[in-house]
Amino acid sequence: MTLNLPSPAQPLMIGTRGSPLALAQAHETRERLAKAFDLPFEAFTIVVIKTTGDKIIDRPLKEIGGKGLFTREIEADMLSGKIDIAVHSMKDMPTLQPEGLVLDTYLPREDVRDAFISPTAKGLTELPAGTVVGTSSLRRRAQLMLKRPDLEVVEFRGNLQTRLMKLDQGVAAATFLAMAGLNRLRMDEVPATAIETDVMLPAVAQGAIGIERRVDDTNVAQMLAAIHDAPTGQRLTAERAFLLELDGSCETPIAGLAELDGGTLHLRGEVLRPDGSEAISDAMSCPIEDGALVGKEMARKLLSQAAPNFFDWR
Repeated sequence: MTLNLPSPAQPLMIGTRGSPLALAQAHETRERLAKAFDLPFEAFTIVVIKTTGDKIIDRPLKEIGGKGLFTREIEADMLSGKIDIAVHSMKDMPTLQPEGLVLDTYLPREDVRDAFISPTAKGLTELPAGTVVGTSSLRRRAQLMLKRPDLEVVEFRGNLQTRLMKLDQGVAAATFLAMAGLNRLRMDEVPATAIETDVMLPAVAQGAIGIERRVDDTNVAQMLAAIHDAPTGQRLTAERAFLLELDGSCETPIAGLAELDGGTLHLRGEVLRPDGSEAISDAMSCPIEDGALVGKEMARKLLSQAAPNFFDWR
């Protein structure tokens, strides 16, 4: 098949959310495609699409619909032909895509760790009892309450800059962000301490950028294949299979991380009660090609150990 490359006259339309981090990810995608095919940046147009999740920032995600709130409008524009591809933070993505769309291209993964942010403390152990910590993540909330039930947790919705502003305003004394976001935005001035994954297991697919396209767009599929990072894809195949089997959403505190060592994939997973009173975790290894099977197997194993009301809010 002859590849039909975009041009300034007929650019490839790249859809994204409008936050600084989302735009940085879209620009990275454009740069990688331009370099792969020796094209000018003008051969690509970045289209900002405001999603429901961006418009409603005063309520927890579990109250307004979960992860799909950050993708529905973007995916509708792709299905209608307004954009050709969409760039997503993979930890925000539902495990299943709408009919007609596919998500099979990933850029090289960034730092997967969470970052502890506080102007007064270097880590959780330094926070006095009763300290207010802000987060909108059910996973981080549950993991925090498991380790430090003596702290107070408040809702902290908004993009990275908004959460840092709330911290400056004293809404909370500490919060969490993803190291990947801070790195991609080159925010070295933020007082961040990386939390090792054996202390706080990250969200499934944290640090990864995914590119979604129309199933029948073979030309775009061929272009995206040139920038796909296979090791990231192998890791996310296992992590997202784990999440899918758990029926994971923004309403369930779930963590998971796959790592590669030669031809072996190591997967760790964790599920928590929403109030942080209990966590169930496991670790398994397998040949890389069996990652999806092991992801499902681990999920079923953890579910078999969880009480019927494990994920219920009290």
